[in-house]
Amino acid sequence: MADTTLMEKLVSLCKRRGFVFQSSEVYGGLGSVWDYGPLGVELKKNVKDRWWRAMVHERDDIEGLDAAILMHPKVWEASGHVAGFTDPLVDCKTCKARFRADKIQDAQCPQKPSKKPGEHTTCELTEPRLFNLMFKTFMGPVEEQAAVIYLRPETAQGIYVNYQNVLNSSRQKVPFGIAQIGKAFRNEITPGNFIFRTREFEQME
Repeated sequence: MADTTLMEKLVSLCKRRGFVFQSSEVYGGLGSVWDYGPLGVELKKNVKDRWWRAMVHERDDIEGLDAAILMHPKVWEASGHVAGFTDPLVDCKTCKARFRADKIQDAQCPQKPSKKPGEHTTCELTEPRLFNLMFKTFMGPVEEQAAVIYLRPETAQGIYVNYQNVLNSSRQKVPFGIAQIGKAFRNEITPGNFIFRTREFEQME
């Protein structure tokens, strides 16, 4: 309870001071998606600039890259993300809540009094099923299987597929590194805990 109260105070403080706002708050907000306000965006920029300076500008063995968010779906098939980037999902038919099956012992049922999922006499949990964490969309005017594309769940794949391009266009010799800062997206089953676990976030790799 104390941790929850502390987190609520932190969220409130960040909003009042202009660091972080709930995304689409005027329409009720969007779960686990956050906007950075005037001070928040400056803080983020300072962190990214300092990291980029340390990783790229101050080193001779690392090159920078800014790869696209949208990539050919075969990239995610080859990396195993389409088949294996999953979490086990459990639904409660009573309260309609969803839980990660491998984290269910740490979860809290929204029914009152609060208990662990399955401990209420009215709880009816489904069998676990695999849930892919990648956001899926379509490229082009027709929504068909051939047009399926994904928002990247991590930035590293852009580094891997551009490795040869960077090697050929720079004066680097193996071994060398590639650094990137960019957005990633994960359709988490149980996101939350303010900006520490979100569906849209930035990675520095």
